[in-house]
Amino acid sequence: MLESSGCKALKEGVLEKRSDGLLQLWKKKCCILTEEGLLLIPPKQLQHQQQQQQPGQGPAEPSQSGGQSVASLEPPVKLKELHFSNMKTVDCVERKGKYMYFTVVMAEGKEIDFRCPQDQGWNAEITLQMVQYKNRQAILAVKSTRQKQQHLVQQQPPQPQLQPQPQPQPQSQSQSQPQPHPKPQPQPQPQPQPQPQPQPQPQPQPQPQQLHPCPHPHPHPHPHPHAHPQQLPHSHQPPLSQPHGHRLLRSTSNSA
Repeated sequence: MLESSGCKALKEGVLEKRSDGLLQLWKKKCCILTEEGLLLIPPKQLQHQQQQQQPGQGPAEPSQSGGQSVASLEPPVKLKELHFSNMKTVDCVERKGKYMYFTVVMAEGKEIDFRCPQDQGWNAEITLQMVQYKNRQAILAVKSTRQKQQHLVQQQPPQPQLQPQPQPQPQSQSQSQPQPHPKPQPQPQPQPQPQPQPQPQPQPQPQPQQLHPCPHPHPHPHPHPHAHPQQLPHSHQPPLSQPHGHRLLRSTSNSA
């Protein structure tokens, strides 16, 4: 079977697999490790294959020949293959006594328990081959994607690209460059604007001059203690009539 599939056996030996039944017994399996996975073969099938490969030792007895013919008629036992593409990790490595216990976790979530003598190191070999297989698959996937991209590029016709279109862009930029030259405009001229501020200073000067020479337009409510000099002639005018009165009295006295 390995020769037909083109896989080389990297390691062969016996592993004990825990059964899936209720008792969970350890059953021996003949294991063959390849670059693509792990093959599990029951030991009985190996014995039959070895007997068929061995050359006949003289005439076989009828009982033995009958037994061999019955064995040849029996249906072949199915091989169980744990392919690395479906394998996820090798976990739960423990050492107990003379055995090494480890668990192979499949992508579907199924867990398969194995044990082997510590000297054989099956867990390390299985892990190494699994990692190498996945690395090879990743490299092949990258190569296939690159090849597909190259085929797509070759199939597409070359589209004519008009390159002179971006050339007028620097010309427009060159035309727009003389525009920033008028930037150096004399902006410090608005500084002499604060000069008209001292002009309102001569305005308050005529205000105190009008207070002293001009009389009050309205009379004061309270009379001044001293009479103004302008009112004195008015106060002396009524006594001017008194001499006439005194003269009349004197004339009357003289007449008497």
